[in-house]
Amino acid sequence: MPLGLYALTAGAFGIGTTEFVIMGLLMQVATDLQVSIAAAGLLISGYALGVFVGAPLLTAATSRMPRKAVLVALMIVFTLGNLACALAPNYELLMAARVITSLAHGTFFGVGAVVATGMVSEDRKASAISIMFTGLTVATLLGVPAGAWLGLQFGWRATFWAVTAIGVLATLIIATLVPADRSAPSPLPFRDELRVVARPQVLLGLLMTVLGFGGMFTVYTYIQPLLTQVTGFADAAVSPILLVFGVGMIVGNLLGGRFADRRLAPALLGTLTLLALVMGAMTFVLESPWAMIAFTGLLGAAAFATVSPLQLWVLQKASGAQSLASSLNIGAFNLGNALGAWLGGVVISQGLGLSALPWVAALVPASAFAVALWALALERRQRFPLVAEADCA
Repeated sequence: MPLGLYALTAGAFGIGTTEFVIMGLLMQVATDLQVSIAAAGLLISGYALGVFVGAPLLTAATSRMPRKAVLVALMIVFTLGNLACALAPNYELLMAARVITSLAHGTFFGVGAVVATGMVSEDRKASAISIMFTGLTVATLLGVPAGAWLGLQFGWRATFWAVTAIGVLATLIIATLVPADRSAPSPLPFRDELRVVARPQVLLGLLMTVLGFGGMFTVYTYIQPLLTQVTGFADAAVSPILLVFGVGMIVGNLLGGRFADRRLAPALLGTLTLLALVMGAMTFVLESPWAMIAFTGLLGAAAFATVSPLQLWVLQKASGAQSLASSLNIGAFNLGNALGAWLGGVVISQGLGLSALPWVAALVPASAFAVALWALALERRQRFPLVAEADCA
């Protein structure tokens, strides 16, 4: 694989770290800035909202710039945003800095996926996407725990100073190793790009992404109380178990890319099926400690095995507006995050209890599987209209 691809991985690592590291710093932030833990938690929601809203807008605004220049500019925004977080004197400015930082997230992964696939041959495009997203999974496995430890030892601002340094390094690596565009891209007019994104196949792909990751976050958002209150683990055991989840993410991400390179449609259906089955089966092992450790790893593997197939599907169906569609798909991942957390909260608040989360969550990627079947049937109808009409007759 080209070195430029691993430069994108470095940027993905930095961005992934800053997105989730705040989860391990909520109490320190709340105490230092004199706000409630619930208010500190909104720093996560504000970031996700910034990704969802900012990704298509910033992608459209930079569509006529060379893609390498866009990536470098986004890493500068990311770096300055984290610097602002480290220096923020109050909660309001910290929230503003988080939102500014989030603007780089969706567009970086969206444009980065297009650049990554452009570096490799046709039969390795999904693997290229998975390698770039490995930076995100490694951030969850290593960057977030390290950031949380750093914040505990030296204060939460030290974590953001460290992420700022990662941003500087990643910017230099991308500027050095990512190949320059031979010419600036010539995108469609924005109105025409919107028409491309409005294609049924693209919209169904975005819906698959929302539902696939919505199911995963229905469980993962509440994994700590599941492990402690239902399975019976001590609080100190949660972090090591989440490392198992992180290892599963890395393995699943790489395998999903390989399978999608071979045959995209079976990889798409297979990974969504696996995700639904893992969460459905988890319902029956909630009180078994060793089984729950194994299923936590399987959950990470199954969830991130879907990433490359979902991203490649959207890229293939959005010819002419790939950067915009790819960025929208990153926003869809974040929307799934928010919706999954909301659905899990509804399940708990309606009295079904924590034990109901896995089987309810399994229904969400199962619905994504149904959407995938719909998309594939629609594609078959478009490719072979006479055969489809004969079948209907």
